[in-house]
Amino acid sequence: MHYLTQDIEFPNVNEANEDGLLAIGGDLSTERLIYAYKKGIFPWFEKEEPILWWSPNPRFVLFPNKLKISKSMKQVLRNSSYIVTINKAFKDVIQQCSKIKRNGQSGTWITNNMINAYCKLHELGYAKSVEVWKDKDLVGGFYGIDLGNKVFCGESMFANESNASKIGLITFIQNTSYKLIDCQVFTQHMESLGAEDIPRDKFLSFII
Repeated sequence: MHYLTQDIEFPNVNEANEDGLLAIGGDLSTERLIYAYKKGIFPWFEKEEPILWWSPNPRFVLFPNKLKISKSMKQVLRNSSYIVTINKAFKDVIQQCSKIKRNGQSGTWITNNMINAYCKLHELGYAKSVEVWKDKDLVGGFYGIDLGNKVFCGESMFANESNASKIGLITFIQNTSYKLIDCQVFTQHMESLGAEDIPRDKFLSFII
């Protein structure tokens, strides 16, 4: 296992273990995060753990032209009174995501340091948020990284009302020109929308 130092360099992603864990340590500086994402690497760790860096193989992704919208979801979209916005409340979205309890995790991986780091990325134009509003209340949303290469690296989402995050994601995909949505690792939620596993090398061909 590789332990990072102050040097921003990462080992070759092919050196990741079978779970996709590539390296441990380092920091969440803007420079390191941008460098990592450009190499297909992302941080994911729980509060009491050191920073863990991942590059899974296969990679779970969604091709926008393969987006699946069920008949019931199409009806929800037609009848929805939700308002979807982009980059109107980034910090609120990431803070809401940090409160979501997830299966198999004892705590949140979106720590205060993580929130501060991604807010800096947002200020520099690398991190985006999508918000879903009901009246004036924020009821759903997600955030991720856009490196300007037609790939959106999704990080986390939340919903305080049924279907809110799905409505936000579907609306976002239908109104942008991304070639690929990086979902990182398997979830049933994203699989239901058409996400699939692809080899890591194929994923990297989209971002490098």
